[in-house]
Amino acid sequence: MTTATPTVDRVNPAGPTGRRTSLTVLIAAWLVPVFVLGQFALMAGLPIAVVLIGTLRDARLRALRWWTGALTAAYVVPLAVWLIGPSSAPSLSKFLSPVATGAVVAVSVAAAIAHHVGRRRSNAA
Repeated sequence: MTTATPTVDRVNPAGPTGRRTSLTVLIAAWLVPVFVLGQFALMAGLPIAVVLIGTLRDARLRALRWWTGALTAAYVVPLAVWLIGPSSAPSLSKFLSPVATGAVVAVSVAAAIAHHVGRRRSNAA
């Protein structure tokens, strides 16, 4: 006797062509603007590393790699300038100008939205 219950692919729940951002990567993507706006810009490197590693490890998230790359570049450039340059600022948060802070936050929110939309599309499919 056969049942009519459909089986769910536990390895790839989004389907063969769907892209599904993991919850860890999604939360880390939303933590970046929170940390930068909350004056913990140096600690924002940890969630950026989680987003970068999570996106590069999952082949289904190939379309989100551009967003993750933009997020990483928007963070690493001011960080490198602060570390290498002759700055007297005691922290990265104090070093960032309002324009640089706005740019990092804008790119991080755009990347987080891209990851969020990718997750919603995979859940709808």
